[in-house]
Amino acid sequence: MSEPRVLVLDTDPSPRLDRLTGHARVVRADEKGLADRLPEADALLVWDFASDAVRHAWPGPGPRPVWVHTASAGVDRLLFPELLASPTVLTNARGVFDRPIAEYVAGLVLSMAKDFDGSRTLQSRRHWLHRETEKVYGSRAIVVGSGPIGRRIGGTLTALGVDVALVGRTAREGVRASEELPALLPGADWVVCAAPLTPATTGMFDTAAFALMKPSARFINVGRGGHVVEEDLAAALRSGRLAGAALDVFTTEPLPPESPLWDLPGLVVSPHMSGDTVGWRDDLAEQFCDNFDRWRAGEPLVNVVDKRLGYVPSEAP
Repeated sequence: MSEPRVLVLDTDPSPRLDRLTGHARVVRADEKGLADRLPEADALLVWDFASDAVRHAWPGPGPRPVWVHTASAGVDRLLFPELLASPTVLTNARGVFDRPIAEYVAGLVLSMAKDFDGSRTLQSRRHWLHRETEKVYGSRAIVVGSGPIGRRIGGTLTALGVDVALVGRTAREGVRASEELPALLPGADWVVCAAPLTPATTGMFDTAAFALMKPSARFINVGRGGHVVEEDLAAALRSGRLAGAALDVFTTEPLPPESPLWDLPGLVVSPHMSGDTVGWRDDLAEQFCDNFDRWRAGEPLVNVVDKRLGYVPSEAP
């Protein structure tokens, strides 16, 4: 293969792609310049994975990259009809965020059970108030999403003594089918969403789902904002239908200052940061460079997304 052209949909800070020097011609484009650059690209690195620029630029004239890699675990922004119908191979960042997100979820579970927020509030008032907190050991969790992130969350919670049920699209060893979720929800103390966003999972946590949970349950979403009907969650929290919730992802990001979600009782709001630890951008760049080496050598790529399903199948390398 002659020196290929790698187009990077950039954002600040840029990825460190030093390993590609001498092996590829790296061209960078912002959202406005992407459409003009696409026809000349052999591969596209979607570094600005929160952008919809690829969706808007792809239908234009000229050839398209044979390989697209997104620096995110979720690929929902790239599942538009033109890319789905094309022979372009799509890969994602599966594997980079598993442990950080699992740690984040475990931290939320511990914080909620042990009322760390209440302790901090009382400290700010210099008020000494002894309380009893909840046991994490022996509680029950449902983790919706049986990919690497969901499995890592399940393993981390299990290490804390939580009884975990993992729910995926289909039943297999250690995984319950999504059809079983309504029967599982009433027994859960913790419900964690870490699923890919697909037509089947969009809006899956709504009034009906929250009504099945016990009033002492907490809900955590580290998947995608589209999994949750936010108005229904707000109603459940205001009415006391749920004891609490934590959202790291939202239908609209950044969350607008006027959003009522900021002031909901029992809701923890974080700005889509559950997987972002010190050095995460370098990890993403290294992962892309490793896959580039495979691609240039004619070897199978890792993390190939099944565009029909909307995620990397569990058995994929």
